[in-house]
Amino acid sequence: MMTDTEIRLKGIQVLTDQLSDVEAERFVALIQREPFDYTKWREGLDEDLSIEEISKNAMKLRKKTEQ
Repeated sequence: MMTDTEIRLKGIQVLTDQLSDVEAERFVALIQREPFDYTKWREGLDEDLSIEEISKNAMKLRKKTEQ
C-alpha cells in the first residue's frame, strides 16, 4: 500500500504529465475550493475522453448538484 505522500506525489506526476505545471496547480486549487462529490463525478467518466471533455463533464455535474 502506498503512503499518503506517495499518492500525492504520483497524483501530481499524473497531472503534470497531462497538464502544464500551472494548469495542474489550478486543478488542485479548484478541487480544494469547489465542493463536489468526486466519486459521483468519477463514476460516469469514460477513460477515452480528452481532458477537455472530462472537465466539461465535471462542470456539468457541479452545476446539477448546485441546483
